[in-house]
Amino acid sequence: MSRQCPIAVNGREYQWPRRPVVVTCLDGSSFEYLFHAAAAGVAPFLRSLLKNGFVRAAESAIPSFTNPNNLSIVTGVPPSRHGIAGNFFLDRETNRAVMMNDPCFLRAETIPAAFARAGAKVVIITAKEKLRRLLSAGLDGLCVSAENEGQPVYSSILSEHVLRRGAELMASTAPDLMYLSTSDYVQHLFPPGSSEANQFYAAIDEQLAHLDRSGATLVITADHGMSAKTDPDGRPRIIFLQQLLDAWLGTGNTRVILPITDPYVAHHGSLGSFACIYLEDRSLTAEIVPRLSSLPGLDLVLEHDIACRQFELPEDRTGDIIVCANHETVLGTHPHEHDLSVLRSPLRSHGGLAEREVPILFNRRIRLPSQVKRFKNYDAFWFALNCADDKSDSVRLAGSGEGKGPEMTI
Repeated sequence: MSRQCPIAVNGREYQWPRRPVVVTCLDGSSFEYLFHAAAAGVAPFLRSLLKNGFVRAAESAIPSFTNPNNLSIVTGVPPSRHGIAGNFFLDRETNRAVMMNDPCFLRAETIPAAFARAGAKVVIITAKEKLRRLLSAGLDGLCVSAENEGQPVYSSILSEHVLRRGAELMASTAPDLMYLSTSDYVQHLFPPGSSEANQFYAAIDEQLAHLDRSGATLVITADHGMSAKTDPDGRPRIIFLQQLLDAWLGTGNTRVILPITDPYVAHHGSLGSFACIYLEDRSLTAEIVPRLSSLPGLDLVLEHDIACRQFELPEDRTGDIIVCANHETVLGTHPHEHDLSVLRSPLRSHGGLAEREVPILFNRRIRLPSQVKRFKNYDAFWFALNCADDKSDSVRLAGSGEGKGPEMTI
């Protein structure tokens, strides 16, 4: 691999890789999934990183959904810069909900595209076609989805295919830069420590170990965590915001947009823990925010400007009010707009603050500047390209004991 000058992307500088770099996003993977799989003995590679390697707790972008976070990871900046703050936003000029799965909605260049333009060999493999279109923006390189390659969407095979293909391509063509992004099908269905979840992480672990043995610098993170959103009897805990606001203010005075909404309804029934409220009369904000804040089941209710500053959201694609439900609650519109019969198990979902903490793991020592205090999942490429000790063996073998993530008991 020839040494070239650093590449500037979205105001950050990235060193040219001295060995292949692989950044992997394990969709929906909170620490609990990794801990349980490691403790069960089915994920020896992940166990070695958790026990002896470099591991930290990181924050995902808010809303803690798939598209905003994947785009944050590949651009290295928050949604306020790249513009993707969910699957949908309300276009005020047309009063239509617009789906943001087209590259035209992306406002920032991706790191893989910038490196490919500079001559690097780049590969992106993702689970779903909806995300592939965004990840391929401006890219002169291979970008494929497991869905488009014929893998079943509602199956763990989708994610396993992503990592297996990545490991095969690393062994055969050794790309300079690779991004792999899986699906959260398993996490929506099964809790941490379940036999199904552990079986899935065993398959994932095997492919991650192959990537490690290739000699690549490997950074593993997640886009969001996952929480059970049910009562003790397994019934979904749902606040139907549109129904509530219509009763308070009358039909037509508000519009609730659920940014989790996508074609894959069997995952979550379009129910997540983040919602945007758009108002016909914005002067009602001062009345609605405290009224909503008094409801049980909500973590946070913020008016537009505060929400955009606090969570670095794009101002023109964020509602007049944003709502975050707590760890056991989701947000809907009207009951008749959510077909819960499509759910295959008790509801598990994400989107709020409760699903924001994610792991970030490295397969070799990372030398961090002293000023780095808070970790973001979208710093993954910066860590891999700027901070990895390329002269060291993988930390899995070195046993450095540098990990500073949540406590793990095995």
